Amino acid sequence: MTSIAAILPAAGLGTRMGSDVPKQFMELDGVPIVLLTLRRLVECRAIGEFFIATRGEEAEALEQRLSKEKLGGGVHVVKGGETRQQSVANALAQVSAETELVLVHDAVRPFVTCEQVQRVIAEARARGAAILGVPAIDTLKEVRRSSLPQDVALISATIPREKIVLAQTPQGFQTKLLKEAFAKAEKDGVTASDEAALVERLGHDVYVVLGSERNIKITKPADMELARFYLEQERRGK
Repeated sequence: MTSIAAILPAAGLGTRMGSDVPKQFMELDGVPIVLLTLRRLVECRAIGEFFIATRGEEAEALEQRLSKEKLGGGVHVVKGGETRQQSVANALAQVSAETELVLVHDAVRPFVTCEQVQRVIAEARARGAAILGVPAIDTLKEVRRSSLPQDVALISATIPREKIVLAQTPQGFQTKLLKEAFAKAEKDGVTASDEAALVERLGHDVYVVLGSERNIKITKPADMELARFYLEQERRGK
């Protein structure tokens, strides 16, 4: 029987939110964002296990809150690291080698849909590695910042936006492949901003499944306002 595990890295400090509360534990409608995200993933019946990687000082409170969610025994809280990559690595170490696929999903993307998750699962199952992504809309500029004021940059190139997608999560991988990518990154001392980049280093193709503009990553105060708007729309069935 195949199985799928989901990892939610939730150990960040969220300094851009201007709050002492890490962004993943800020509340929308009285519920921490990480739990809203978890609820969305739990709706996807294909996923059998969930690993939330968080800081030690947050773990006990999170476990207490989870105990009230009645989500069953498939949700585990693990110790996070100083970086996203370390947090995912700690959780990945707890994933059985018998697990078919691993999904990694940002703890602060609570508006992902089960349909989007299922499409990533299907593509990862067929090709080994897949992520959600959306086409770039704005014109993209490559810049240089050396010897300039912090808020000034010099354009060095314009990047054709038809060649660019903005990566989202979940990112899905065959378990063996993802474990291999993390092991090589640790050996080489490489840190990347997402899991796909580590898999790409192995020379393995990673495919992009069309995501959604609604699948926002809550990182700034303005994102909270947009999240509240989306929640209100969902209540009204829009």
